[in-house]
Amino acid sequence: MNLFTEYANDGKHFIIHVKGTFDFSVVHDFRQAYEGLSEKIGTVIVDFRETEYIDSSALGMLLNMRKSLGAGSRTIHLVNCRPEVRKVLDISRFDKLFVIE
Repeated sequence: MNLFTEYANDGKHFIIHVKGTFDFSVVHDFRQAYEGLSEKIGTVIVDFRETEYIDSSALGMLLNMRKSLGAGSRTIHLVNCRPEVRKVLDISRFDKLFVIE
């Protein structure tokens, strides 16, 4: 599996780690990762430290997650982006919708 999740020590941050290629092949696993997330979770973090490639379907999955989790009610951070991943996010203007670190 290219995804794994964890809760931060404070219990208010939920982290999704994406490893390898973030594309349509992980759509089901990605959706399952955040489905039913507790309302107590105020911040969702998608960690791209080990992500080598993202495509347009990954962008769609991020937008769907944002919509599903209630845009504005939770903060979504996209962190540890490699330059090639960051370039795709920048071109797509995702900095207007997500916190990119």
